[in-house]
Amino acid sequence: MIKETKEFSREEQIRGLIEQIDAYIDHYHGGSVEFLSLRDNILTVRLGGACECCSLQNATLKGWVEGTIKQFFPEIDKVELGE
Repeated sequence: MIKETKEFSREEQIRGLIEQIDAYIDHYHGGSVEFLSLRDNILTVRLGGACECCSLQNATLKGWVEGTIKQFFPEIDKVELGE
């Protein structure tokens, strides 16, 4: 678990990690992921680009996004899609 630092709040750290995941997804798959909100340990994101209508959207959400987030922030209960 990453501890909150004086320089960056937990939300800012999660936003930074989402930006890194987004850069990977954009570069290799033409898709995107965007931070929408963090409430009660539930992270809401939006998938865009090639991910928007892809049949593997759920795999991307659960495998890439949620899997990576939970590696660094195990207290996050789930990652869900928002609008």
